[in-house]
Amino acid sequence: MATNRIFSREDAKLNRASLITSRSKVYKDIDLTFSAKPNGELYTKSDAGAVKQSIKNLIQTNHFEKPFLPYFGGNVRGMLFELAYDDIDVDLETNIINNIEKYEPRAKIVSLQVNARPDTNSLAVVLEFQIVNTTETVTLTTVISRLR
Repeated sequence: MATNRIFSREDAKLNRASLITSRSKVYKDIDLTFSAKPNGELYTKSDAGAVKQSIKNLIQTNHFEKPFLPYFGGNVRGMLFELAYDDIDVDLETNIINNIEKYEPRAKIVSLQVNARPDTNSLAVVLEFQIVNTTETVTLTTVISRLR
């Protein structure tokens, strides 16, 4: 009996589409909820779900959070505490694109929109990317805001 478990609303439609591809490699990562199956093994994410989870973590990682890689990550949360200026959207887009191209070879960026909202102290990122060697396009939307 196969169990299809979805942990978030944004992953709901990822496993329902049937794709015809010529690649035999399966992208597989550990699910970061660290939930255990009844037999004690951890759940995993595969293909589009794995790449989406990886990119989301890459975007939300601040600079200097990862030891020995000071400029790893999109630094989106770090930019929330900067003074608002006109080109903050362009700087964030450039930083996110460079990091995805460098650290996530399984994805190819189709479009990226960053919307800084200084009045509400939040940043919205809408990223559309294609999984390498497939025709599947995935959209990742995340909004990050300050709590205080």
